[in-house]
Amino acid sequence: MPTPSSPYAIPNVRTFIAFKCFFNARFYYPIFTILFLDFGLTVSQFALLNAVWAATIVIMEVPSGALADIWGRRNLLILAGGLMVFEILILCLAPRNRLDLLFGLFILNRVLSGIAEAAASGADEAMAFDALKQAGQEEEWGRVLSTQMRLQSLAYIVAMSLGAAVYDPVFMQRVFDALGIGITFSRDITIRIPLVLTFMMSLLTFMTTLRMQDDRISDEECGVVEQCSASAKNIWIQTIDAGKWIVRTPFALVIICAGLLFDGIIRMVITLSSQYYRVIEIPEAVFGLIGAGIAGLGLFLPHMALKMSEQYTPRFNLSMLAVMTITGLYGMSLFIPIAGLVPAVVLFSAMYMTGFFVSNYLNRITASSRRATVLSFKGLSFNLSYGLLGILYSVLLAGMRPEIAANHSDVQPLILENMVFMGSFKWFLWAFLGGLVVFLVFSVVKLKSTNVHQQVAPEKHKHTDGM
Repeated sequence: MPTPSSPYAIPNVRTFIAFKCFFNARFYYPIFTILFLDFGLTVSQFALLNAVWAATIVIMEVPSGALADIWGRRNLLILAGGLMVFEILILCLAPRNRLDLLFGLFILNRVLSGIAEAAASGADEAMAFDALKQAGQEEEWGRVLSTQMRLQSLAYIVAMSLGAAVYDPVFMQRVFDALGIGITFSRDITIRIPLVLTFMMSLLTFMTTLRMQDDRISDEECGVVEQCSASAKNIWIQTIDAGKWIVRTPFALVIICAGLLFDGIIRMVITLSSQYYRVIEIPEAVFGLIGAGIAGLGLFLPHMALKMSEQYTPRFNLSMLAVMTITGLYGMSLFIPIAGLVPAVVLFSAMYMTGFFVSNYLNRITASSRRATVLSFKGLSFNLSYGLLGILYSVLLAGMRPEIAANHSDVQPLILENMVFMGSFKWFLWAFLGGLVVFLVFSVVKLKSTNVHQQVAPEKHKHTDGM
């Protein structure tokens, strides 16, 4: 078999890039929260739905990896593409304000979405890398990954910008009036447009997976089915072993706990960002532009975080993250019209830097033999934290709503949801401050007899006074 002249001549590499672009180009992302609310759900139901989504990923993540090894990665990706079609179709057909039916349909959507995310996680990259390896071009993986990330970012920016614009009935009316097209737009119409566009992406995703070449493990490669099953059991054993190593390694445990503290709260706020934008009076048509701009932070913030990790200790860097997080949460809790976007950008920047620092420090202290498992364990624990936070937040909202509704019985449902959201938001700041105190005490106790500088030896710091 002749060696391909370019990695992009390999079918599975091309379909991998297309799959990543189509699977992640979801036009409803910039208006995620308000889409659910405009259907008739409450903020507490929205938070609970995201907890269900995160819990589904946590439950299915490891089994999906084992299933990919046994069943074949192409088959698992076809499953992910098919599930995406059904989960988006449910949203497209969901009736507005049918509260007896709506919440159940959205739970089904979140479960299917979580299974699809877990099924696609890792299987797509593994299939593409194996295709490169079989062609003797595994050294081209960095080039392929760079191309994929750039194209996916481009697709994401387009989806964010267009998705928010078509959701705004005022904007759509002006555009069609200017074009002389006699269509009257209302929320009943525009609420479906981002979903229909995403449904088209789901069909492209599914068709892309069908074009992938079968990579089912042969008997010669795996031996027999029983050996594959034993390998699946080893995945669980490896995961448990990684968990024990994390518990026995103070610096690793502290870094993961820091990630749990920062990631969970900030990610929950990011999930609610479109509701926040609506409250601070930003037009819905520009939500996508804001999302695209925040996505652009990823072009330079990782480089800044790298420089910080080279020059300063983990203690200093996590302290800066704490200052940024507190500043962002406090500023957002003021709900300043328009200008409230500034503290949101500060908070979202902290999210980018948190991801970099946690992965960077963990990679530097983890042996190659367990690196992937430790990072996978980190992802599982982060999703579990996010899910639990979603449940707690939904309980908080459910407790606050009756009192606020009793005092403002004459307001419209969406205005009531805005009031409940604003009343509950301050608890993110208090939760973070409380969690920060617990984390500081925990980290001091765990690290008091640990030489952190030796554990982080691969980097040279200007300040080397430990954690």
